[in-house]
Amino acid sequence: MGSADGPTAEEPDGGSRKTRDTAVSERRFRFLVAGYAVSSYGTFLNMVALNLFVYETTGRALAMGLFMAVRLASGFVAGLVVGGLLARFSAKSIMLWANVGQGAIMLVLILAPDSLVTGALMAVSVVIGACGTLFMVALRSSIPEMVGEDRRAWANSLSITGRSMAMVAGFASAGVVVSLVGYTAAFLLDMATFVICAVTVALLPIAGGKGAGSEAGAAGASGAGKGEKEAKSGPRWRPVAFLALAAAPGLGLMVALRGVDAFGSSSHNAALPIYSTSLDASNPAVFVSAFWCVWALGNIGAQQVIQRYSQRTGKTVGALGFGYGTVVMSAAFIAAFAGFPLAVTAVIALIAGAADGLTEVAYTSHLQTLPATLRGHAFGLSATFENLGFGVGMILVAAALDRFSPLAVVGWSHGAAIVVAVVFLLRVAALRRAEPAGPMGPAGGAGRAGLRKEEAVEGRPDRGDRDGAEVSRG
Repeated sequence: MGSADGPTAEEPDGGSRKTRDTAVSERRFRFLVAGYAVSSYGTFLNMVALNLFVYETTGRALAMGLFMAVRLASGFVAGLVVGGLLARFSAKSIMLWANVGQGAIMLVLILAPDSLVTGALMAVSVVIGACGTLFMVALRSSIPEMVGEDRRAWANSLSITGRSMAMVAGFASAGVVVSLVGYTAAFLLDMATFVICAVTVALLPIAGGKGAGSEAGAAGASGAGKGEKEAKSGPRWRPVAFLALAAAPGLGLMVALRGVDAFGSSSHNAALPIYSTSLDASNPAVFVSAFWCVWALGNIGAQQVIQRYSQRTGKTVGALGFGYGTVVMSAAFIAAFAGFPLAVTAVIALIAGAADGLTEVAYTSHLQTLPATLRGHAFGLSATFENLGFGVGMILVAAALDRFSPLAVVGWSHGAAIVVAVVFLLRVAALRRAEPAGPMGPAGGAGRAGLRKEEAVEGRPDRGDRDGAEVSRG
């Protein structure tokens, strides 16, 4: 007789049934990623079009900064509350209404009379910032339920590939769309992308969110049970978010590194236009566009390698991949502003994109090893740290660029990320050395101990990655 987890070896068609189920879940996830890529295109398109529209409407650069600040602040707040929302509502409903909300607010902007355009723009910044975070956290935290624990690295890589391609298309086409058809048509196109994603989500059966961790809460460790109880008690969502990190001490440092990395990212985003202008004052957009296109090629290439590695070995790149990737990525972004020949800079951008892709897959896959009762809170808190790091970075970097060169500003910003990454790598190394030897060797006991909570959720042992081992002990 088959178990609840699937057919046993005694069932003649057990293997083929599992293969069919895996194929179906992967096909559904590919459709979801296609819808997500379409909406991501709209997100990156409106990132350019809305900023241009804000400047043209208000005539003040300060208004663009305020628009971005409100957007980031909304994402910050959404990151704090999304864990509680996932404890009450399904991931599918959150993802659906996040896209409906973004499409609806773009329609409000299109229909707003001239006297209300400024207010509509502020509403757009709030809704886009909050809903973007809600969708991202709901998607990432639910991937293990959607495709299975052993396929999470493949799924993460696929979703990042879709977003990277959408970013290139969005940034590359924004100027053309606005100049050829105008802001209204650009906003209509943007609204259509969110509608397409909403329809995709509505048509697919998507697991995760409400009820995803109910069984885990009953069977898991006491910390997970406590997290579930607090997740369902409205006013106590904040302790649950921090409990998600306290459950795995190394994970707290990992999230902190992600926030510092976002701080570093703000520096190269702000410095690129200035550096590009110094290279070619008559046409500064060329270098910026070329840099991001090459960066995206590196990112997409890394995803292809990761997908094949995961498919062949059944492993994820692990926390060490996140630490080393952060060091390489930050060093590459610093080198990109060092004045090397364009051919060398292109190689540097390619390396930066590949390392960025590696860190994102490693980081996302690592957080997904948490119990379902805590996963949404951890991803939400992570999004809050990222928005905080990027927002604070934009303020400090903008002020610093008035006095210092792009190389200096990017150097100390990404240098901070390198320092924290080295501390993180030393921490992971110390945890590994501290793990006792067991029947499976030095890593064996660690793998089992680190995945107690994961096994309570998934009902099956580690698939070969060392994610749990790297954050299991303090």
